[in-house]
Amino acid sequence: MTGLDPTSAEQAAPLLPPVDPSVLTVDELADTGRRIAARSEDMGLRRWFWGEGVVLLGMLRLAEAVGDDLPPFVVDFVDRHLSQGIAPDHVNSIIPGAACAWLYRETGERRYAAACEQLADWLAARTGPGPLEHWPGGVWADTAFMAGTFLVHCGRALDRPDLVGEAARQWLAHADVLQDPASGLFAHGSHRGETIWCFWGRANAWTALAGVEILAADPSLDRIRERLAAQLTALADTQPAHGVWDVLVDGHPETRGIVETSATAGIAAALFRAATLGVSPELLRPAAWRALSGLHPYVTKDGTVTRTSAGTVLQLVPFGYSVIRDDRIQPWGQGLGLHAYAAAVVTRLCR
Repeated sequence: MTGLDPTSAEQAAPLLPPVDPSVLTVDELADTGRRIAARSEDMGLRRWFWGEGVVLLGMLRLAEAVGDDLPPFVVDFVDRHLSQGIAPDHVNSIIPGAACAWLYRETGERRYAAACEQLADWLAARTGPGPLEHWPGGVWADTAFMAGTFLVHCGRALDRPDLVGEAARQWLAHADVLQDPASGLFAHGSHRGETIWCFWGRANAWTALAGVEILAADPSLDRIRERLAAQLTALADTQPAHGVWDVLVDGHPETRGIVETSATAGIAAALFRAATLGVSPELLRPAAWRALSGLHPYVTKDGTVTRTSAGTVLQLVPFGYSVIRDDRIQPWGQGLGLHAYAAAVVTRLCR
């Protein structure tokens, strides 16, 4: 290969050694998850947007996994926004609605159902025969989660299987554009109708998590099961020995050694949950524990998930992913961390 610039990769911070999986007891997992949640509450999250939505759903999943009550932070956040009125202006504004659906199932309060219906109608008005565009002319993996996961939770809460079916259709439509038929990995997105074959880690986390949400709602969806299995098998095959994937998961020389914890957390959650759903558990479950063992040292005592890359627009060349800052706390890092630790707790308890 010519024209490569491995400068950023060569200057990547040293890796933190993984912990022994035996350290990850139910108590340790639950304590770490609660610290991540507490740190998330202190971030000053105020927007009805995608990072906040990932945190809200992660908090709900963790509380369910460890047997805690509904998190007051989630209830207060959602109620405050509903009282002010929500006005989605982008597909990334949809995912907080998954928390509305969850709260409706738990409480039966009609205001949560009304918010779900409003967001579902907004999506329906923008949906055509193909995949939802993230931006005009661009299909991004992010949308499979931001819209698809909402549709699953909304469909289950409102007893509308058509919404779950739409989530499945969207997932497969995105896979047709973004999933590499040779490897099974997902690209970040397309630009002006052309797929850019950069196998961004968080793209694979978004699509894998959306896939398990859909499969959990309808285990009969064999096409999603097959394509999700291909993706997760490829991720297990490309996983570094220390467990934490690079920002591009295929070992590209321009990003090799630049680890990305939010992607690893999201992929770990998907691996745990897919294994529980019967997708190659003998392969995926060990990969999930390797991922969490590698991730665990990157969670600080105050609950910050470090080495999470900033919000990342589609990059047209692999080098672009090597220069995204990762030195700040990010809500999606916290949220995907919550998903990972919740899924690990459930796995431990179900042994």
